[in-house]
Amino acid sequence: MKKNLFSFALVCMSLFSFAQAGYEKVMSEKIAKIEVCKTPEDFQTLANDFQRIADKEEDKWQPSYYTAFSYIQKGRVLMREGKMQELDDVSDQAQKYIDMAESVEKGNSEIHLLQKMVYSLKMMVNPQGRYMTFGTKAQEELAIAEKLNPENPRVALIKAEDTYFTPEQYGGSKEKGMEQFKMALEKFNTFKPKTALDPNWGKSEAKYFIGMTSSSAK
Repeated sequence: MKKNLFSFALVCMSLFSFAQAGYEKVMSEKIAKIEVCKTPEDFQTLANDFQRIADKEEDKWQPSYYTAFSYIQKGRVLMREGKMQELDDVSDQAQKYIDMAESVEKGNSEIHLLQKMVYSLKMMVNPQGRYMTFGTKAQEELAIAEKLNPENPRVALIKAEDTYFTPEQYGGSKEKGMEQFKMALEKFNTFKPKTALDPNWGKSEAKYFIGMTSSSAK
């Protein structure tokens, strides 16, 4: 009897290990696509893929995180295209999965940073009318994300972006932003995610801004 129970336990452990390996492989493949997505349609497809994983893996925060992140990236592309009227819907989709991620993983700097990014997208629908609400909430979430992990390079990256694109009369400037991009890159160079599936995006973006300014100075 004991032998049978032991054998059954080994089979269960093997099946779990196989399932876990499959999950990590699929997640890694999807995460790798983040860097190559360019269009809103690309990010929507990626969001759909992560969403299917998130709906099955309700006890893990990363699938919900990446679903939200994909929607946020879609929103950022739409914003660059001037399609501000679509940002509310995209932000609401991202919010759903931020809430799911946070229900599993409390006090995570990465999740609070996504919340900041969602509030920023919603503010951009009507910056003057929404700054006091969503603009303020965005800065509060950024402060929380930084407090939870001062060495998070993505927090430094988003702070640099905010400074870079904020007019000087409101406390920003391209020069200040560039210095912050350099500090962010220093953090990226020493940063190591806790697991292979934890967030590790943003370094190429910091290098892009630094390289863009270096090129224009020549």
